[in-house]
Amino acid sequence: MSNEILLYIVIAAVALLAIIVIAYIILNKKMQSSEMKQIKALRQGTQKSSFSSEILFQKLYLQYRKIPVIKRYLLKIRRRLEITNIDDEYLTRKQASQIMTKTLCAVIPITIAIIIFTKSNPLLMGIILIFELFLLDTIIDGMVDKIDNNLLKQQIDFFSEIRHNYHECNMVEEAIYQTAQENETEISRQAEKIYEILISDDPEMELEKYYDIAPNSYLKEFAGISYLTKEFGDRKTDTSSSLYLKNLTNITQEMQLEILKRDKLDYVFQSLSVISVVPMLFLETIKNWSVNQFSFTKSFYFGKQGLIVQILILLITAICYMLTRKLKDNGSVSTATKNYENPWQQKLYKNKIVKQIVNMFMPKPRTKDYRKIKELLKDAASKLKMEWLYINRLSICIVTFLISFIMFYQLHKVSIDYVYTQPTTEYDILRRNV
Repeated sequence: MSNEILLYIVIAAVALLAIIVIAYIILNKKMQSSEMKQIKALRQGTQKSSFSSEILFQKLYLQYRKIPVIKRYLLKIRRRLEITNIDDEYLTRKQASQIMTKTLCAVIPITIAIIIFTKSNPLLMGIILIFELFLLDTIIDGMVDKIDNNLLKQQIDFFSEIRHNYHECNMVEEAIYQTAQENETEISRQAEKIYEILISDDPEMELEKYYDIAPNSYLKEFAGISYLTKEFGDRKTDTSSSLYLKNLTNITQEMQLEILKRDKLDYVFQSLSVISVVPMLFLETIKNWSVNQFSFTKSFYFGKQGLIVQILILLITAICYMLTRKLKDNGSVSTATKNYENPWQQKLYKNKIVKQIVNMFMPKPRTKDYRKIKELLKDAASKLKMEWLYINRLSICIVTFLISFIMFYQLHKVSIDYVYTQPTTEYDILRRNV
């Protein structure tokens, strides 16, 4: 009986194995069919690996938004990128996070070096760390300028494609739309925006709005001549060529000259802004070496004169740095990154006490001084209000007073401390015993 049961079990196992093999063969044939291959390809195309830089930068963006100081610079980057990446929130966040991450990777080692080299002089450390904020602006602006330069280079190829498509359809809006669909770079978003302007109900009003947010002046010119050609038609020049295409050629030539100028500026001023700041890091190192090698220099470095000289060197370095940054300016259209709707001046002016103080210094309306300042603001095309201007003046006055008070107090303290604590040197210039 037991042998019969064992035989039945073996037969059942063999039958189950045969069923599994047959099912595997049938499923394998179905998996090899064309439909299953397409489904598999679609799934592989949408599946993400365990590590994705896209997701990483999106998560970093959310974390940067939570840090107060970094958030200010992140929003500054975002406001500039929003103009280039029209209605593309995902790309704007990604690029802003990438720029912020690269900037932090460059600034953090510099901060550590500053702390190490100037740890014995808290005042010098504080001044250099404050000045490092200006360096942070330079690094961020340089990375954003690279995106602007890439957009400018893409415009040259884009305009050449528009020329080809315009020859085929002889319609401005269709040529722009067709070129935008064939192009997958950042310039295609600008082309789609210009196309939407041309086909809108009120293109003139939409064009005026676009002038305020265009990344560069060449796109403004292109949008303007495209609108005029669509509204009034194209005409032939003396050489029997299209006026629209001739204007397009002129814009392309101007862009090529602009690209050459920017490349030359980048080459000439390459890393010059950073190099102008590096000497400040070694002020304390040179001071320690000089004191150790020549003891008579203690009376200079640890006295009032030494501190004044160090401060003057920092100020001269700051001036040279700002001049270098000004010379390196590529002349591109500066985007408005300030919030003029509700700035900090307006928030501060809402305070009753601050409002009364500001009104005491501000000239009264309908007076000669009031009209004079108002005209100066108009001539300068400034968006500042009269109240904001005087808040700025009072803020600068207060900050200057506090800095001056702290500096004079520190100089006086250094002088007293040196007289009471530093002994008279026991060596002459050649370090021989006196």
